[in-house]
Amino acid sequence: MHHITNQVPPQPRPKTTRILIADDHEVVRKGVIHILAARPDFEIVGEVQNGRMAVIQSLRLRPDVVVLDIMMPELNGLEAARQIVKAQPEVQVLILSMHQSDELVREVLASGARGYVLKSDSGRDLINAVAMLSQKKPFFSSSVTDVVLAGFLGTTTDGAATQRRSSPLSSREREVVQLLAEGMTNKGAAGHLQISVKTVETHRAHVMTKLSLNSASDLVRYAIRNKISSV
Repeated sequence: MHHITNQVPPQPRPKTTRILIADDHEVVRKGVIHILAARPDFEIVGEVQNGRMAVIQSLRLRPDVVVLDIMMPELNGLEAARQIVKAQPEVQVLILSMHQSDELVREVLASGARGYVLKSDSGRDLINAVAMLSQKKPFFSSSVTDVVLAGFLGTTTDGAATQRRSSPLSSREREVVQLLAEGMTNKGAAGHLQISVKTVETHRAHVMTKLSLNSASDLVRYAIRNKISSV
């Protein structure tokens, strides 16, 4: 006689989400790792200190989600996001920032990033953001959403929607601006970007003309004001 047992079939293990984290502040980076590593289905596959290494390691490690600080040396989070998404459209990018303005959120969206969380938000927001992005769904914390809505609802005195200009610079020009603003020489920037010194000089000249800048200090002020660099 055969005995019939009510065995419960084993449940499939949840898919592991592979995460790469980029932040130039070690305390913040380790804090993000600590929060995310608490989830058994999250795996931290790498951590880096700047945007350029984030691009390189993303190509090497093939993570599901890349968490980028928006203000990092050598290559900021927005430029890193653009390069990562262009090279790996399947990778989901989450931006971390201390700043909350509708203009900056628009820049984040334009970069191809699918999520935006403020560093002042809760750890739960960070976890939810990565979980949503791993399912190919966008995520914006409530504080960021409020800023976006306020920006879209804002109107000028004549009732027309406020017009915002996009950056006049190309992606490569913004890279050059950041490196020069951080004190790198033309030769140093050329080596960093693997282009000729002449090309760097040409980009710099175009930037100065486009923006009507007259000096290196003007270039630095532009970079800081437009959050290309934090120096």
